[in-house]
Formats: sequence, C-alpha cells, structure tokens
Amino acid sequence: MTEDSTIYAPATAPGRSGLAVIRLSGPAAGDSLRRLTGEPLSEARRIVRRSINHPITGETLDQGMVAWFPAPRSFTGEEGAELYLHGGRAVVAAVLAALAQLPNLKLAEPGEFTRRAFLNGRLDLTEVEGFADLVAAETEAQRRQAVRQLDGVLGELYGGWSESLTTALARLEAAIDFPDEDLPANLIVSVTEQVAPVAKAIAEHLADGHRGERLREGLSVVIMGPPNAGKSSLFNALARREAAIVSPQEGTTRDVLEVALDLGGYPVLLADTAGLRRTRNEIEAEGVRRAERRAEDADLRIFVLDAERVADQLPNLLNLKQDRDLVLANKTDLLAGRPLPEVGLPLLPISVRSGAGLNELVARISQIAAESMDSVGSPALTRARHRSALEEALVALTRSRVAHDPELVAEDLRLAVRALGRITGRVDVEDLLDRIFSEFCIGK
Repeated sequence: MTEDSTIYAPATAPGRSGLAVIRLSGPAAGDSLRRLTGEPLSEARRIVRRSINHPITGETLDQGMVAWFPAPRSFTGEEGAELYLHGGRAVVAAVLAALAQLPNLKLAEPGEFTRRAFLNGRLDLTEVEGFADLVAAETEAQRRQAVRQLDGVLGELYGGWSESLTTALARLEAAIDFPDEDLPANLIVSVTEQVAPVAKAIAEHLADGHRGERLREGLSVVIMGPPNAGKSSLFNALARREAAIVSPQEGTTRDVLEVALDLGGYPVLLADTAGLRRTRNEIEAEGVRRAERRAEDADLRIFVLDAERVADQLPNLLNLKQDRDLVLANKTDLLAGRPLPEVGLPLLPISVRSGAGLNELVARISQIAAESMDSVGSPALTRARHRSALEEALVALTRSRVAHDPELVAEDLRLAVRALGRITGRVDVEDLLDRIFSEFCIGK
C-alpha cells in the first residue's frame, strides 16, 4: 500500500542541538529533494553533503547532508529522503517553511511515518509498539525489552503460532468444502494433536506474572507505616530530592505522592502515603483510606517502623503484609547500640538520617524488580491488548479440542487465528486460501 501524499516532519526533538533531522516520505520525496538541493539525486542510501536552498527564492538555508531512500528499501517502504541540518531553531524553521512551499507535501501527523511503515508491511504491530517503547524507554531494562520487540521476536513468536493454526485450519476447511478429496479419515484427531502444543505454549506465555507489562509501566512500590516513622524522609532519600514535606507533626502527608525512579536499570514507581492510624479528621482519614487502597494494588509494600517501637507498631500492619514485602526499622541511630527486638520476621535496619542501610535497601528493591521483570526464554508479553487477544485465542483452542464436529473445530481455530492476527495486525484470508490449494492440490 502506498499513500498518494508525501509527508514531512522533524525526526529529532525541538530545541537547539548540534544536529536536526527532517524526514520526507511519499512519491514526491525525490523531486522535493532535487528542488531543495538543485542537484540530481545521490546514490541510494548514501549520505552526501549538499546546500539546502529555498525552492522559490534560491536563498541558501543551510549547508548540510542529505540521503535518498528509494522504495521499497526505506523506513516506510515508500520513496523517502532525509535532511541532516545544523540544529538551530531558525535553521529547522526555515527548512520546514521551505518544504511547505512545495507542491504535494503536507506536514505529517503524529506517528504517520510509522503508520505507513506498518501499512506497507515494513513493521508489524508488535514492532511498531516496540519502536514506541524504545523512544519512551527510561531505564536499561526497558531499552533491552523494546529493542528485542523491535527486532521482531514477539511478532515471530505469535506468527509461528498463527502459522501452525492456519495449517491445521486449512486441512479442516478442505475436508468441509471438498469432501470428495482423498483426505485422512482421522483428520480431527490429527488436527487436535497439531493444536495442542500451540495451546500449551500460549498458556505458558500468559503465565508470566505480567513481567513485560510491569517492565513497561514500572514496579509499583508503596511506602507505608504509622505516623512519624520516617516514611516521607525515606521517600525523599530514595528520590534524592525534597519531594515530600517532612514534619514532626502527625498527619502531614495526606495524599499519595509519587516519583519515578531508575533502580539498577529497572523502572520503579515509588509512592509515599499517609501514616496509618485512626483519626477523626476527615481529610487525614481519606488519606489513610487512599494509602490502604494503593497498598492493595502495589507490587511491593515497604513498611517503615520506628526502631524503638517495632513491637508495638508491627501488629497493626501484618494484615497488609504479603510475602516479599519489606519491613524496615528506621531511626536505628537512636538505639545507642541496643539490638532490635525479635518479632518473628526479618527486619531491615536503616537510618534515613545517617544513611545507614539505604544502600542495602536499594539493592533489595532492585533485586525484587529484577525478579519481577526479567524474562527467561520466550520474549515477554508487553501489553494488555496482547494478553486479551491471547486469552481469547486460548479459550477458542481449548474449546476446539473437545469438539467433534469439523465445522465447530474449524470455527474455533478461525477465531484463534484471528485473535493472534489482531496482535500483529496481519490477518489475511489469502493465507488460508493459499494453504488449502497448495497442500491439497484442489482444482487440478
């Protein structure tokens, strides 16, 4: 598919920089490049130095570099060109204004270059999403996951499953539509055997603990505890800035405060919450309710207790604690060498004031993040829409394995193939027809 219009837009962020890139895509890209430079097109995919001139007045706008990308070997699959300019605001603005004077060009909409790459078969939807995730990546782990998805490993995985199911479906369609052909008598059994490994693989892929989605969004960590235990001080220490107000007055924190962190290369969304206690103050009570709701949805809870009052404060929090949650004994600098009490579960001693134990805490959170997000083996499932489509496919495949009517089995396989196709954006009836006619030689 090729668009009739030619689009252009900056491919680098606005602002002053050493280099700015403007990209063109569409049938008029080559002619536009010739009119801007006044010279013939250079060798394909080779960057050359050119004077960038106004196409009407002839005024020199910049001395830069250009590259020409003939179809289909371009990012979008269309004819394309790129201008590499000096990154001053005035230079970029002048070249964009000059492009606006050329016929058959229009400023690109957000995401339009990538959309054209998808429509022209250069990327599937999982690669498009990987591209978007790579642009948005803020941590090393997010970058690794996005690069892997952009490389097509997720699309290849789903495409392989779709390929197996399409082959099985083709055999059933042939049996239904062409009963006079010489087809196996035990077709349902053989199709079921072919479908079983795919269903098993999808089920295992879904049972990943939401690793990929969590890596995209960040590990949700909530700091909780009684008033004046040092929650907000710890929040500021981990954020490395004064993100929360710290005061000896109880009830200072009344809403949930958030900050995004990069801990050991993993994204963490850290939240500070109101001190947990009974109060008649309606605003503070609402803060406590919000803290408890946030704790229920969090991936990890960090309970901060006063080291001198651990035995008294801990029982009130045990109903909120889950297995891997951390319990901190803060203000250990005030213990004057006295040991922490035995409370029947591990305590991590820290002192926000002196910094003691903070490195160990960060290392522990990073370890939990790694355990929650690292994927081993198959590529991680990264989006809720993938999960929804895979769950739909698995339901259809499970149902197909207990059906005995070829038409019912075929319909379930068709639903599963369609669900997988929605993930990659490639649903093609011709694939099924080609498989039928090539495998069974029908119509000779």
